[in-house]
Amino acid sequence: MVDLSRRAFFRGRPRPKAEMRPPWALAEGDFIDRCTRCNDCVRACPTHILVAGDGGYPTVDFREGECTFCGDCVTACQPKALQRAAGQPAWSAQAVIGEDCLPRQGVECRVCGDFCDARAIRFPPRLGGSPLPEIDGEKCTGCGACVAPCPTLAVTIKLPPAG
Repeated sequence: MVDLSRRAFFRGRPRPKAEMRPPWALAEGDFIDRCTRCNDCVRACPTHILVAGDGGYPTVDFREGECTFCGDCVTACQPKALQRAAGQPAWSAQAVIGEDCLPRQGVECRVCGDFCDARAIRFPPRLGGSPLPEIDGEKCTGCGACVAPCPTLAVTIKLPPAG
């Protein structure tokens, strides 16, 4: 198997670090090979969550808002680094709630659940403390609506480990 990052290094173009790519991005290696860093997808994003990341390649920043899965980024992508097939989910990313979550500190907070249109974040009752948020993996779309409103920035959107 060819180590493309090593090959790119010797050509003088080291591979950028893997970041969360726009919806419907090709697999990382194929995405990097096709993406011209034209930023057409960044300009097309109506919610402004796409930004230039490492090496100028587009990445997602949910601090600006959420992904509505409108597909405008795919339509704008001329090199076809983003490709949407019928019935294909945008990505397999899902919300993850970290230790800084206020209910884990004993403080009542349900902001992330209030912003989740998919109702993927539940707060089951708990004896002796504030209800802790639980992510329903079947419902979570990874849209990121829960990220920006979190007062402690405890919510992140993560892709499952490659494997």
